[in-house]
Amino acid sequence: MAWLFCALVMLIFWSIAVGSYDISLLEIVRSLLGFEGGPQKIVVWGIRMPRITAAIVAGCGLGLSGLASQSLLRNPLASPFTLGISQGAAFGAAFSIVAMGAGGIQQSAFRTADVNAFTIHSVYAVTVFAFLGAITATLIILLLARLKKMSPEAIILAGVALSSLFTSGTILIQYFATEVEIATVVFWTFGDVARSNWEEIGVLGFATALVIVYFACNRWNLNAIATGDDIAQGLGVEISRLRLVGMFLAALVAALATAFHGVIAFLGLLAPHIGRRLAGADHGLLIPYSCLIGSLLLLAADTIGRLLVGSGTLPVGVLTSFMGAPLFLYLLMKGLNR
Repeated sequence: MAWLFCALVMLIFWSIAVGSYDISLLEIVRSLLGFEGGPQKIVVWGIRMPRITAAIVAGCGLGLSGLASQSLLRNPLASPFTLGISQGAAFGAAFSIVAMGAGGIQQSAFRTADVNAFTIHSVYAVTVFAFLGAITATLIILLLARLKKMSPEAIILAGVALSSLFTSGTILIQYFATEVEIATVVFWTFGDVARSNWEEIGVLGFATALVIVYFACNRWNLNAIATGDDIAQGLGVEISRLRLVGMFLAALVAALATAFHGVIAFLGLLAPHIGRRLAGADHGLLIPYSCLIGSLLLLAADTIGRLLVGSGTLPVGVLTSFMGAPLFLYLLMKGLNR
């Protein structure tokens, strides 16, 4: 695990150094220590460090959320994106932007001048509604898995159906929105870590740290669930309670990451599988591996996106989709061939 951490540190320095304004290693160190002023300090602390930190924290949270979904549902195809959790969060965020005025627009087809007093101008309104959408998708998946005893493949198909439902709802909301609100929703749905400020990064980082502690304390229970529900129950694991609380926390992290950074596809699917290849099935190692790999992948995708476009406007969700979609198809075909 030490080599992963070293790789992340090197990637951080490389991400600070490259871009439309190149910075030498000495200037980076001096800027980080507060000895450098001028444009170097502005670029390092005002532009690049916020998006680098956001990529690390969001990647860590999405990797952890994907691992929790796969472990608790015992489904290698589970992730916030494939289960419809991200789309549910996107629907909730779009609803808050258009219907509740969280995007800062005073008028739309959803609201009249008589109710403008209820307009909410806060990013936390987007977070709350994104969380409600994510937890709705999570509860539906849990109910189907528990009541209908659905197979792993059927759960993924249910997630695809939920994704389609929430996506259709988002399109319907855009139909009733003004042009500016449509642009706001579309811009928000692009996965992008450049829009974050330190306050949002702190909120997501605090929530992610708490969820990491929870799953780290339940790493033995997660190992027991991997052997089967009957065996885990025989070992004294409260499966229903752990599954409900765990999926709730996984949805919370995914909702916060989606609310602050838009839809970042397939990262929650990709990071845990790479972690299993490197660390095995023990969640004592798999949890930190998935978090570190998620941070590495998202930061690498964001840095490459900046270099490809130059202006830093290429959505990071595009690159994570290019990475994750082939893996998803491979895992799906592998499961169907069994």
